[in-house]
Amino acid sequence: MKVFIKKFIFTICSLIVAPVTLLYLALSRMVNKDSVLAACSQFLSLIPGKIGNYLRVGFYKYSVAYCHPVTVISFATIFSQQDITIEEGVYIGPQCNIGKCHIEKNCLLGSGVHIMSGSGQHDFSDLDTPIQQQGGKYKKIVVGEDSWLGNGSLVMANIGKHCIVAAGAVVVKDIPDYAVVAGNPAKIIKMRR
Repeated sequence: MKVFIKKFIFTICSLIVAPVTLLYLALSRMVNKDSVLAACSQFLSLIPGKIGNYLRVGFYKYSVAYCHPVTVISFATIFSQQDITIEEGVYIGPQCNIGKCHIEKNCLLGSGVHIMSGSGQHDFSDLDTPIQQQGGKYKKIVVGEDSWLGNGSLVMANIGKHCIVAAGAVVVKDIPDYAVVAGNPAKIIKMRR
């Protein structure tokens, strides 16, 4: 019965948010998809509570690569790239900024976590060209199944399965499965196995 009620509420919220979804789909044909997604994401991020979560998930179901309906996307969380995959059982805490990534099953992201689209988003090698005009390369970051990213962590590299990233850690190099990392830059402090 509980599953049926959740599916019913999710369906109703998907219908309520349909105008925003349709606006996104229309505008993304004329303008950069990521820019339109970011604008819609900012708008929807301001709706509090469970209803806000259901509305966000209902929108992301049609606007990102994949968003499982059994997902929590908390207040003030913003998605900045369309190439985002979120699997079942993921919890994204408040005030997160999510870039190009694949978040596998049962991951937990604390408040204020930033998953950037790799560490090469900004090129700064040409001293004669302003940094904002030099561009960069985006990389899809993978957060492995059953990993926990602590509050305020910054992620620019892949995280293995069953990992723990301490609050405030800055991940700049890939982390192997079962690692517990902390610091800036993040270093392995122990293995869970």
